[in-house]
Amino acid sequence: MGDKVWRQGNALGNSPEITTSPVGQTRHPPPRGIRCIPPLPASIGEDGRGFKIKLENYAANGYVGGNQVKFTMIKRELTQELTETMRAYPVVTLTGPRQAGKTTLARWCFPSFSYASLEDPQVRELAVSDPVAFFARYPEPVIIDEIQRVPEITSWVQVRVDEDRKRKGRFLLTGSHQPELHQAVSQSLAGRTAILNLMPLSVSEVLGHEPQIATDALLLRGFMPEVHDQGMEPTRYYRNYYKTYVERDLRQLAQIRNLAPFERFMTLLAGRVGQVVNLSRLTGETGVSSTTLAGWLSILEASFLVFRLQPFFSNISKRTVKSPKIYFTEVGLASYLLGLETPQQVSRDPLRGNLFENLVVADILKSRLNIGKEPNLFYLRTEKGFEVDLIMREGRTLRPVEIKSAATFNSEFTAALRRFCTAEPEAADPLLIYDGENFPERNGVRCANFRAWRGGAGGGGWHK
Repeated sequence: MGDKVWRQGNALGNSPEITTSPVGQTRHPPPRGIRCIPPLPASIGEDGRGFKIKLENYAANGYVGGNQVKFTMIKRELTQELTETMRAYPVVTLTGPRQAGKTTLARWCFPSFSYASLEDPQVRELAVSDPVAFFARYPEPVIIDEIQRVPEITSWVQVRVDEDRKRKGRFLLTGSHQPELHQAVSQSLAGRTAILNLMPLSVSEVLGHEPQIATDALLLRGFMPEVHDQGMEPTRYYRNYYKTYVERDLRQLAQIRNLAPFERFMTLLAGRVGQVVNLSRLTGETGVSSTTLAGWLSILEASFLVFRLQPFFSNISKRTVKSPKIYFTEVGLASYLLGLETPQQVSRDPLRGNLFENLVVADILKSRLNIGKEPNLFYLRTEKGFEVDLIMREGRTLRPVEIKSAATFNSEFTAALRRFCTAEPEAADPLLIYDGENFPERNGVRCANFRAWRGGAGGGGWHK
């Protein structure tokens, strides 16, 4: 089996490999985003032999004590953009929500790079107290993980980059807290780094791993890698994910002492997913001023928990809604906050259509970010109630999208799209995304099942 199996070791090195250790030594778990089938044994055999398996493409196989062990990683659509960008810039900064798979992707794409995690207290102390020694221990090219933990290290990266601006692919920085990361990058690395965003898994990435997953199960489980590649129970996962965010990240970002109003605010947002949120109306339900709520919402957005879909100003009417709609980056978290615990509960929930819309809008957002493009996504709603769920701006072309959770086509689904195309001379190729059959054209509108649609380069295509 060549270089895929049988290599002594007890530590995860600077490569996307899984290492177990001989009996009596610490056994390192697989990196996030890697699944073991069956799970790794508690110990290796009596001979004390460890093993190391390189991951190639989606999976690699090895043997422990005669038992086959299979390792799989869900291949990420951002891979090509990340590798090409590293060849074009001396520094690339990879941001995104916690546990979205940034570390796994970085180490998968660049197995020969040195790796330093600033979550490690000893590594962090070295970076703070002796940056020269830090870079000596972790020579270029290097992945520096959780860069927001020591934002001042970016000044040292700047100095090293400026010594030779022509060299590319030297530093890959990752981070989850956008405020600290943005400030550090804007002050020290302006003009020296490209910034990419890794969101949770896309529909395409999940379907490549679990092609038969039901729609309601997908709305419940969401798109976090660990839920799918490690088979984690979604309610337990999102409870711990949310608790970690509130207790660790939020206290640091907002210095909130009484968490109850904030947790109430999060639940209220989940109940308004895909809607325009009037913060003034939420003050009575939270006991917090609208100014404070606006600050919390900005923090949630900066931390990649939610995102805003901005309004589009159309020729249809000058009296349009001018406030953004709110969506969760992870629809599974929204389902958890709504108290949904089973696919059956999702199927009966009055907000199922909103959750489905959240899924589709977030997936189109991911498709744009995964090819390094600006989102350029909007919605339209007039004060009289006319609405287009999503408008994709591609150059000068406006592509309207209607989103329905229904599995059966209805001609009424296309009415708003046709009206928008009549009113807007730059509108073209209207699209209905729903849970039904694919049709090349119905009433002048292309109809696509959300599993088949792909909002990639050039405005979209079809999942294979």
